[in-house]
Amino acid sequence: MSLDILIFYKMEIAIENSWKEVLSDEFEKPYFKNLTDFVRTEYKTHQCFPKGSEIFAAFDACPFPDVKVVIIGQDPYHGPNQANGLCFSVHDKIQHPPSLINIFKEISNDMGVSYPESGDLTRWAKQGVLLLNATLTARAHKPGSHQQKGWEQFTDEIIKLISAQRNNVVFMLWGSFAKNKSALIDKEKHCILMSGHPSPLSANRGYWFGNQHFSKANLYLKNKGIETIDW
Repeated sequence: MSLDILIFYKMEIAIENSWKEVLSDEFEKPYFKNLTDFVRTEYKTHQCFPKGSEIFAAFDACPFPDVKVVIIGQDPYHGPNQANGLCFSVHDKIQHPPSLINIFKEISNDMGVSYPESGDLTRWAKQGVLLLNATLTARAHKPGSHQQKGWEQFTDEIIKLISAQRNNVVFMLWGSFAKNKSALIDKEKHCILMSGHPSPLSANRGYWFGNQHFSKANLYLKNKGIETIDW
């Protein structure tokens, strides 16, 4: 199938129904129509990631009413067979990228669990973790190639909608880019956890390991009477 049929046919966005309802006004705005034109052209003329059917995978796996935790990334992986539409996540049986390795190491230390074999984080998404990249697409081997084309406006709106319409959500903001998103979140209604980025550059300088975000998130959820996440 072409990308148009999968995602952008007559502006009929192929996204989970609760998100389609919440974002219906956004899909009709001029910037989003310009964005879809750009994405169509990029996918037709270049190799891009993730594949068209996975651009909105983070939303499909985690309906709007189910969101308990939001983790914010920046760009999809831009190497072959890596990106699957969820930030920091890779397809099953794909080698874990450095940031994901450090995420799993922190979970092992924080929660006392074994390092997982699969880097596919769909298992988190199905429990209510929205794994949101600020930019949902990228050209192969060119990080940042689809930035400043409209995706950031779209995903900022998603953060604001979650903040306004949901209660007691945990936002994990890792690194300066994600931390800047705190301005979009109502701190009276939600829990914001901030630390350095899990990339080796940050983690090796002491800004990542020991943040205990995963146990802190579960403690917050538990105290609010919300089912915790099996990390």
